[in-house]
Amino acid sequence: MSVEQRDPHTGYLTTGHEWNGITELNTPVPRVVYFFLIVTALFSLGYWVLMPAWPLGVSYTKGLLGIDQRATVAEKLQEAALDRATWSKRIETESYQQVEADPQLMQIVRQTGHTLFGDNCAVCHGLRADGNKGGKGFPSLVGNTWLWGGDANAIAETISVGINATHPKTRTSQMLAFGRDGVLKRNEIDNVVAYVRTLSNPAAAKDATPQEIAAGKTVFAANCVSCHGENGKGSTEAGAPDLTDPFWIYGGDAQSIFTTVWGGRQGHMPSWEGRLSPLDRKILTLYLVDLRKKTP
Repeated sequence: MSVEQRDPHTGYLTTGHEWNGITELNTPVPRVVYFFLIVTALFSLGYWVLMPAWPLGVSYTKGLLGIDQRATVAEKLQEAALDRATWSKRIETESYQQVEADPQLMQIVRQTGHTLFGDNCAVCHGLRADGNKGGKGFPSLVGNTWLWGGDANAIAETISVGINATHPKTRTSQMLAFGRDGVLKRNEIDNVVAYVRTLSNPAAAKDATPQEIAAGKTVFAANCVSCHGENGKGSTEAGAPDLTDPFWIYGGDAQSIFTTVWGGRQGHMPSWEGRLSPLDRKILTLYLVDLRKKTP
């Protein structure tokens, strides 16, 4: 090893090691490295003294600052519980109109209601509450067409007792199977389907003759008006849908309507009275009312 060999370009001594003509310089460690090492050591020492750091079997050193993250979390949870108790009592005791008029309460309703809806309702009605496409019978909750009424009290009642559910006061509704049970003949069903289609889409009249539509109107008057009304507007008392608007739970094309008339329909919504607290049900109601207002 050549101890005194010095690199002519940098002036540093070499280590005597060489790889394919490349000589290793014996350069000193930069001072900045020593600086950061010293700072790190001082910081570590200070942290050990000031903060909880050393395990002592069943406990640990508390540090001069006495910081306890468990106590901090417990304090924050207590504060959150007190805050929740304040706003939850207001939502429980105030009317729907009073809560809707308070921007701070409605902000809580939107945040909490979104979580409640996602956890309990979105599996059927969709994350956007726009219903389940494909004629599966889960209606949109953001439109203006509601089977049992769309005001806050009606929505709250539906959430509580359900539809065709096990609750003793459940809302009950069923569309008869006019074809399967032999109530109507095949040609009568075809005619009433042709007529019903024209109620929401006058252009559908071109798919049938005037005589067929007129015959369908007669069938409708004899079998359907008791639930859907003489003008086909439906009834929120019976949960019968409006047949004159473009919103169809099971589809509004000819085949879907035929399937409905032939085999009947009976939707189902569980009762949430035993699953959600009165506060949660009220928040969900307010959330749905607010969601519909924000939907164009």
